[in-house]
Amino acid sequence: MTKRVRLTDERIRQLKFPSSSKSNQFFLWDSEMKRLAVRITMAGVKSFIFESKLDRVTIRWTIGNVLNWTLEDARKESRRLQTLVDKGIDPREQDRQKKAEKAEIVAALEANQKYTLKVLLETYTDYLDDRDKVKSAKAARSVIKVHILEADPILAGKPANKVSADEIFSLIQKAREAGKERTAGVLRSTINAAYNCARKRFDTAIPSEFKNFNIENNPVDPISTIPIKAGNRTLSKDELKSYIKALGDTTLDMALKLALYSGGQRMAMILRAEITDWNEDTKILRLLDPKGKRRTPREHLLPLGPVASFVVGELVKRAKAKDTVLLFPSRTNRSPIHDSMLGPRVTEIAAAMGVDQFDLRDIRRTVETMLAGMNVSRDIRAQLLSHGLSGVQSVHYDRYDYLKEKHEALIKWEVYIKPKTTLSG
Repeated sequence: MTKRVRLTDERIRQLKFPSSSKSNQFFLWDSEMKRLAVRITMAGVKSFIFESKLDRVTIRWTIGNVLNWTLEDARKESRRLQTLVDKGIDPREQDRQKKAEKAEIVAALEANQKYTLKVLLETYTDYLDDRDKVKSAKAARSVIKVHILEADPILAGKPANKVSADEIFSLIQKAREAGKERTAGVLRSTINAAYNCARKRFDTAIPSEFKNFNIENNPVDPISTIPIKAGNRTLSKDELKSYIKALGDTTLDMALKLALYSGGQRMAMILRAEITDWNEDTKILRLLDPKGKRRTPREHLLPLGPVASFVVGELVKRAKAKDTVLLFPSRTNRSPIHDSMLGPRVTEIAAAMGVDQFDLRDIRRTVETMLAGMNVSRDIRAQLLSHGLSGVQSVHYDRYDYLKEKHEALIKWEVYIKPKTTLSG
């Protein structure tokens, strides 16, 4: 029969491990709270323990070290545990459930700290890079750095799924009120696209990294879009001739020539061209257009006229001499020159011409405007300049290559601007 005594602080303090004990622990049971005991080990460690039975199974539970628990608190805890047992609840199972719930809460908090707005936007820009949307990724990183990370680092470090529409609107409004309307539009569209990617949790085409953010709602949805004002600068025919005359035979100027003679192509597409993209026999230049929502870049074939063909032929010779596959290699010959280098060159030419400033977009707009004036149809211009080709008809049904029509348009274009068939233009 278990011997019981009324536990007191003094008895607990004086308790020694009995030398006659055949076990490595000894229990001194309380006569006041019969489910409570003080356990002492051979090492002299003393703890309050609770012991009872549930469905004929012995339940033993360590309440805590006597240094951390008062006798009064230990008796209260013992009564609480016995109440659970009387209700058919195993305190051990209840404790396991509480620990599991706590672990889930801690994990959720840690996940929230890991999957912040900053990380979401970084994941999105990396996604753009993976899809060869290098220019879009660069523009997105620029506005993110200035108008989110630097403007509001606290918000940038907030869990992405806790960011509100008001917080996002405040950032966008701040940029717009500073007179940066286009930047505000890019900022909104970037954040919106990042959240939309994360929200598509059941889209197998979206990288699994986005799903970790647990995004249910897009905080950008209530925020109105910011229309980007269309440019209207076009060069006159005399200005275009002066521009052509200013172009030399440097790598940058050769890129500008090819973009112009090939019908106003996007510079990013031109700069990615390699030797193998040129077919000397057919005089067809193959470009890759990743613009829009395409999963893979669209092949864009250009049957060039004689002047543009001459330019490409010279570029191929230079590339082979430098032992590179790139038509527009950087100094290392391992990567193409960056399209950001072309803008300053165009600005320099415009300043030297003494006319209103113009940029690459203005030149592209000029080309299409002049082609329209030459009675080149809207559909052929779209094929030639590779825009507006992401609809259902173009993507799924129209497989005609339009090579004949594009070639005729490019021949007419070269005749219209009357370039000289020399490298200097």
